[in-house]
Amino acid sequence: MAATTDRRELAQRTTNGVSVALFWESVGDTLLLEVHDEAADDYFALEIPRDRALDAFHHPYVYRANYLAWPVTEPVAA
Repeated sequence: MAATTDRRELAQRTTNGVSVALFWESVGDTLLLEVHDEAADDYFALEIPRDRALDAFHHPYVYRANYLAWPVTEPVAA
């Protein structure tokens, strides 16, 4: 039986020890950006809107800053 994957790599690059990868996840039909900075031993992953995927891939730290600034909303009980 063949193994199935829920994730497909769309793009990957490494510059000055910083690896950036963009994935499409079939479960939830979402785009995920993963960044690993080996020198700083830093890793983060963000869900990215479809219309911003390529921009986020080229400028991941801008999206990280925006993500950290976005308000967190909790579901309200009915």
